[in-house]
Amino acid sequence: MAAARPETPIEIGVAAAVVAVEGNGPRILVSRGDDDVPGLPSGRFDPVGHRTIEIGLRAFVTEQTQLSLGYVEQLYTFGDRGRSATASDEAPHVVSIGYLALTRLAGSTARLPPGVRLRGWYEFFPWEDWRGGRPAILDRAILPNLARWVADTEGERAEGDRRVLSRAERLRLCFGVSADAGEPEVWDEEKVLERYELLYEAGLVAEAARDGRPAADAWSPAPTLGEPMMFDHRRILATAMGRLRAKLKYRPVVFELLPPVFTLTALQKTVEAISGRHLHTQNFRRLVEGTALVEPTGEFATTGGRPAALFRFRREVVQERPSPGLRLGGRA
Repeated sequence: MAAARPETPIEIGVAAAVVAVEGNGPRILVSRGDDDVPGLPSGRFDPVGHRTIEIGLRAFVTEQTQLSLGYVEQLYTFGDRGRSATASDEAPHVVSIGYLALTRLAGSTARLPPGVRLRGWYEFFPWEDWRGGRPAILDRAILPNLARWVADTEGERAEGDRRVLSRAERLRLCFGVSADAGEPEVWDEEKVLERYELLYEAGLVAEAARDGRPAADAWSPAPTLGEPMMFDHRRILATAMGRLRAKLKYRPVVFELLPPVFTLTALQKTVEAISGRHLHTQNFRRLVEGTALVEPTGEFATTGGRPAALFRFRREVVQERPSPGLRLGGRA
């Protein structure tokens, strides 16, 4: 009788993509990990000390960052072998539960402890920011290299039947282009995770080389595609970005990132920051007016020019209809 295989010890970790908006840009809280690599606020779930996983999350994020969280949503459970461990590792395997959390800054960044700071999330995903037009990194480094990867028919055959879709089909679905075309026909801003996973599988992000993925050996020199993060944290952040972009369209989560009163310009800039899209101002204002998500306060803000009307979120809209979000139209 064969000897029983020893059980692999498992630890439950929790990591949070804590999102705020500052200066018209989406920011995330990061700390410096080993080798000075940035990571998300994270900790180990203590089933004795924490009644629920979310309570544990809120407790250690507040302890690590001195910020209190508003909206919190569980994203996904991340536990792939090889992303933060190898077969020879004897340490417990970490299964990490990722969360999306939103917070308002309101001048609280001055209280951040040493080693914790806000970073723009487009520093980690520069190809996701279309507010100023098509990102140059797509044509400079991403699409040409992915076209080479798609053309590697030997590598694709080696994948066998593990993939339902071909490499070319996945490139088209994730980036909106065919292998021999350069201009994306359709860019789906919600597919942040799918694009990152494709780049990881192709060996084009630093985490693939760090994790010992064979595909990364094909690139010399390897392109610099955003700043890497520790463990699975850039994957968790990609999941959070895609989830939040989708949520904008059917939930009023954007108001968790704004002060109690705001101008329509501030609201538009916040939506643009999260979605990575530039929006036509008049169309956006008509959209906001049609959704009845906001109401005027009767007060005005001094902006250096013409006074701007101040608005607040109409909380009654949540009871009035099931999906009170901003269904954005085409890119301006």
